[in-house]
Amino acid sequence: QVQLVESGGGLVQAGGSLRLSCAASGSIFSISAMAWYRQAPGKQRELVARISSGGNTNYANSVKGRFTISRDNAKNTAYLQMNSLKPEDTAVYFCNLDRSITRQYWGQGTQVTVSS
Repeated sequence: QVQLVESGGGLVQAGGSLRLSCAASGSIFSISAMAWYRQAPGKQRELVARISSGGNTNYANSVKGRFTISRDNAKNTAYLQMNSLKPEDTAVYFCNLDRSITRQYWGQGTQVTVSS
């Protein structure tokens, strides 16, 4: 069984930075892709960034150049470094472990609020 625990959310002013962490239990972290999604009030959940088991990354256009996803397989932890934050980045951010189409795991979410 995999459990994901996110941390690092909070309130920050526009232009500021936050780093989210996602700690995973279990033994499949290193062979799984990891991703961050976010969901703002009244909107659908959207993919923010994804990193494959081999370290390849991709980002939503809205965060390219500002956010960086990374992983530390020794610590079973994924990160999302968020710089130059904007009010429109305000959302609940969810960590996702993607082992396969039928093996998806989600964290409980962490709130990120960016004030203008």
